[in-house]
Amino acid sequence: METDSKGRLSLDLKPGGYALFASLAGFKNLATHFDVRESNEAQTISFVLQLGATGSPQVSPIASKDDLAFFTYPYHEPATVSPAEFKAMPHISVTIHNSHTNADETYSGVRLADLLTKFGAPLGSELRGETLANYIVATGSDGYQAVLALVEVDPAFHPGEVLVADSMNGKPLDAHSGPFKLVVTEDKRPARSVRNLTTIELKSAQ
Repeated sequence: METDSKGRLSLDLKPGGYALFASLAGFKNLATHFDVRESNEAQTISFVLQLGATGSPQVSPIASKDDLAFFTYPYHEPATVSPAEFKAMPHISVTIHNSHTNADETYSGVRLADLLTKFGAPLGSELRGETLANYIVATGSDGYQAVLALVEVDPAFHPGEVLVADSMNGKPLDAHSGPFKLVVTEDKRPARSVRNLTTIELKSAQ
């Protein structure tokens, strides 16, 4: 979707919680969460992109704040994956040791590489030359972020697994961690295990 000339976009949404993602090529993506109240009056949700040139930012509203958003410009338009869609994808399991809790944790989820491939990211034989400067920014609903080089995500380049998990020890992730969590098996500390994962962005250091 695109805003009008004044940067406005009108949507008819049912009461509930939502997430709104906005992007413009070459500018930092924006993500915000909001609640729609039961009311006959229009509700205004304001957001600002720092634009240096004319244009109409693309806005990608999603049906639920639990959806996972992907920004892989210039390879694909902004896209989302719902928990139901995610559950239907091929899963793998990994076990890591959480040094904070001094306990082993077994996660089930989808390889981040498989998700990124779905949205056009250059992996496998396409990961060469300038694309080696690409990196991933993973963001949680509380604003916590972690960065991985794209080569860390590609199993052909790097050992271990980078997983977007939706369950731990055989149970769906609870509200504290889920519905999605980034899990990096090769890290000695789980500092890049982003809980309440909402956004995956592909960027370039060049």
